[in-house]
Amino acid sequence: MTPLRSLLESQGFTRIALKSLKTKHYKFSAKINGVWGEFILDTGASTSCIGLESTHHFGLNTKESNIKAAGAGAINMPTRISKSNQLTIGKFISPRVDFVIFDLSHVNEALKQVNEIPIHGILGADILKNQRAVIDYGRNCFYLKQ
Repeated sequence: MTPLRSLLESQGFTRIALKSLKTKHYKFSAKINGVWGEFILDTGASTSCIGLESTHHFGLNTKESNIKAAGAGAINMPTRISKSNQLTIGKFISPRVDFVIFDLSHVNEALKQVNEIPIHGILGADILKNQRAVIDYGRNCFYLKQ
């Protein structure tokens, strides 16, 4: 076991494995409301989001939002919001997580062009900061504080 891993796990952090994609993004599996999905870890995304096309997959209740999303080459995209969802990543569980909902088809099209499977959402800086995330790029994993 690496010293970083020992230190973080002794302090209540959960280790989550990452898969490096051809696009150089990092992907991992997680559950939203008990349903498995594929997510990208994105420190540059201010908020965590789920693709509009995945709302039924996760059984999300959504409301209208005045927030306009931008990123990955798209701007002023309309959004919805889904509040108080359970997020499970490995042994990490957070019972009340909010997600911005918007069209991620442009992200999935980019993944498709390099023969990667589509994602359901993006884990952003809001959750990463709140859960004191530590990313270990050398070992392709990250840690969240329970």
